[in-house]
Amino acid sequence: MGKRKATEIDNQNSDICDLLMELADYEKNVSRNIHKYNAYRKAAGVIGQHPTPISNGTEAKKLSGVGEKIAKKIDEFIETGRLGKLEKIRASDENKAIQLLTRVSGIGPAAAKKLVDEGINTIEDLKKHQEKLNHHQKIGLKYFEDFEKRIPREEIEKLEKFILEECKKLDSDYIAVVCGSYRRGAKDSGDIDVLITHKKYTSKEKKNKDGFLKRVVERLEKIDLITDTISFGDTKFMGVCHQKTGKNSKSVLHRRLDIRLIPHDQFFTGVLYFTGSDTFNKMMRTHALEKGFTLNEYTLRPLGSTRVAGEALPITSERDIFEYIDYPYKAPEERNL
Repeated sequence: MGKRKATEIDNQNSDICDLLMELADYEKNVSRNIHKYNAYRKAAGVIGQHPTPISNGTEAKKLSGVGEKIAKKIDEFIETGRLGKLEKIRASDENKAIQLLTRVSGIGPAAAKKLVDEGINTIEDLKKHQEKLNHHQKIGLKYFEDFEKRIPREEIEKLEKFILEECKKLDSDYIAVVCGSYRRGAKDSGDIDVLITHKKYTSKEKKNKDGFLKRVVERLEKIDLITDTISFGDTKFMGVCHQKTGKNSKSVLHRRLDIRLIPHDQFFTGVLYFTGSDTFNKMMRTHALEKGFTLNEYTLRPLGSTRVAGEALPITSERDIFEYIDYPYKAPEERNL
């Protein structure tokens, strides 16, 4: 089965969710049909949150996000224990190769298809033809085995605390938080997404970034947490960190690490957005529009009578956003839709 990112599922509908996420991965990586990809992911998320076992497609269709075609697939799976379309997909050598190559960090569906067309079908093939890879892809290949391993929650908790402590050593006005599925309570994650801000860095002072991100990255490199850089700009770092694991702390695993700098006055809209899930974010944006606001990863702004957005509203916490748009507050672990 493909990796599940839409939701953490551990219930009696997990087989159905696995099925839908595998179809979603196929649509994204091979067919490159984003509409179908989103539809499968949404259905998997909704079914994953359903409190009782789904017994047939008709029952599933009552849930928001499950249409007629997906319901029929659920019926076939429940009745036969298999899905013809998925078995054909699994049997395709091209599909197998594309799905494998897209697991390498930096190789997207288009790049994977091009490599497969050139006769590169395995990780060993990639190692023999690294001249075809860009910098990011070479790092993805170098640490392929490590990046394949999920990161336990306990490890990320320690890393989050450590990074915040190091930021505070630089300047007490830094704030750092790990977002993504980790913040939604996931027991493990595929990578580490850190958001940082500094009280003196605001959207009005964007031109004077004053090296707020650079200082943090250089600090983490100096203490040997960061091992590799994929890309490094004024507001975003993409790279690799390493963690000692095991009882004796002798085993070292490399992890994908992204650090994003966000203006302090936009930090909590950013935290909301990068916490996710994607489906929850869409629900929040839709509700905001219904209440006369426009919400994105940067700001929450009221819409006037002509539907023109006004000035950004002051946000000092995630709860402020929920209160402005009159939406019941959901803790991060409640956002796995």
